[in-house]
Parts: sequence; structure tokens; C-alpha cells
Amino acid sequence: MFGISNFGLFLVAVLLLNATPGPDTAYIVGRSIAQGRAAGLMSALGISVGCCVHALASAVGLSAILAASATAFMFIKLAGGAYLVYLGLRMLLAKQTAGPAAAGSGDLRSLKTIFLQAMLTNVLNPKVILFFLAFIPQFVRTDAPQKTLAFLLLGVAFAAISMCWNSGTAFLAGTLARRAGRSPRVRLWLERTVGATFVALGAKLALSKT
Repeated sequence: MFGISNFGLFLVAVLLLNATPGPDTAYIVGRSIAQGRAAGLMSALGISVGCCVHALASAVGLSAILAASATAFMFIKLAGGAYLVYLGLRMLLAKQTAGPAAAGSGDLRSLKTIFLQAMLTNVLNPKVILFFLAFIPQFVRTDAPQKTLAFLLLGVAFAAISMCWNSGTAFLAGTLARRAGRSPRVRLWLERTVGATFVALGAKLALSKT
């Protein structure tokens, strides 16, 4: 239907891919720990929208152009790595605030900011660009009359599954953070750990050869 093949296998593959930790998961966990479930869910939504952006770019051929241009790809890779390092440093350098309502970190952000940062975390990851170019076409029939539509439908399905998975991650991390909220030191330690993970992921992304 719609030129899509092996849709069941596609769903299983997407679930397995979402189960693999990466920058998206780190951001969701970090925001959930810092600000609770609502922030984590908004992070999940931003990342899902980022997946839709990649799907649209793949459908119109923009991702192929970026992948083919060494300069453009390098620029996206460095920008993505620098952005992750920036987010990580913000968490590492955030000062602990007093009081039970703000136990943990003073790095509190609006839901709009969280949404935009989560989306950028996904959009600026060049490995996601390559993933969509290499993964999605495997489930589009070569004789499909509307290949662009097939790309978009698979991208939306990918985003929907990611939203469900990431929402569960946000709920779990938010719940654990709430329990750890009684101990500001524990919560601050969790945030510092996620921040350090962001810095490491950003450096790895920027320095990688692919």
C-alpha cells in the first residue's frame, strides 16, 4: 500500500533503533530530571518533529544533497557537535538552587525552549540524516507510483513510534527524578552525569570521520 513494503519489519526495526541510547535520549532524560515529566514529554515531541523534518528533507532530496557535499556535511556535523557540547556545559555549570521546589538545578527552561532545543538536537545530528537516507529507502518499492508519499508516511510512522518510546523514557526519568528530589545532591549528580554525557557525545560527533 502506498508503495511501502515490509512495513512490519520497519516497525520492529524502528523500535530497536529507538531502544539504542543517543543524544535524543540524553536530552529527554536530562530535561526530565531537571524539570519533570512535562519537560520530558515536550522534549519527546520536539525530537519527533525533528524526525518529521528529516523525513521531509529525505523525500525532497535535501538530505541527499547534504550527504553528497563534504563541506555541507562537515558544517552540519560540527554545528551539531558544538550544540550538544553547549547543552552539556549548561547542565554541568548550572548552579544548585535552594528550596524543595527548585531542588537540583537552576537551569530551568520554558517548554517552548525545550521543544526547540530538542528539535535542533535531532535536526543537527548528521548521523540521523544518513540514517534516513539509508534506512527509509529499503521499505519503499522501486515501482512505487508515489515515492515521495511513501517516504513521508514512513517518516511520520517513525516519528510516531519515537514519540511513544521517548514519552515512556520521559515518564520513567521524571518519576525517578521526583523520588530523588528529596535529595538535591542526588538530583544534581544525575544532571551533572547527563551533562557530561552530552559533552562526550558532542565531542564524539564533531571529531568522527563519518
